Amino acid sequence: MECLGVSSYQNLQALSALLSTQQEEDEDETAYTKKTSKDIWSEEEVAEGSQYDDLADPRPQPYEIILKQSVGTEDLFLGLSQKDPSSMCCEAMLVKIKLPDTKAKDVFLDLKEKYLDLRTPKKLGLHLPHPIQNQEGKAQFFSDRQELEVTLLMKPMDCINMQ
Repeated sequence: MECLGVSSYQNLQALSALLSTQQEEDEDETAYTKKTSKDIWSEEEVAEGSQYDDLADPRPQPYEIILKQSVGTEDLFLGLSQKDPSSMCCEAMLVKIKLPDTKAKDVFLDLKEKYLDLRTPKKLGLHLPHPIQNQEGKAQFFSDRQELEVTLLMKPMDCINMQ
């Protein structure tokens, strides 16, 4: 029995030595890869949708995003639909964009699943916080407030709490 115990102990030591040298080699290899690469960020670190960014445009981008959900009395008093106030249970997104000195005829709006592109004398390129149904929605320009309101229907999300 003792012989088996000593053998097991030696096997564990040998395995430990083997793993520790392999782990050190892996660390050296990843450090070498990071040092030789000329990339500033890895692909995992780049935010989704950044290909739409126009970094050379210094103009201000004034906007406000409001998430909306339909709430009835069964939600308010009884909680039957199991909706919560999180953005996961929202159905629509309202984007309010201030456009001073702009007329409705000068507004060009293009929507992608996660990006709103507004072309006027004042430009807005906005990454949306949730995917939208880009074929659905409504836009309305209020000339008295000089504001464009865009109501977008969000793609349904799988709510964790909904059953």
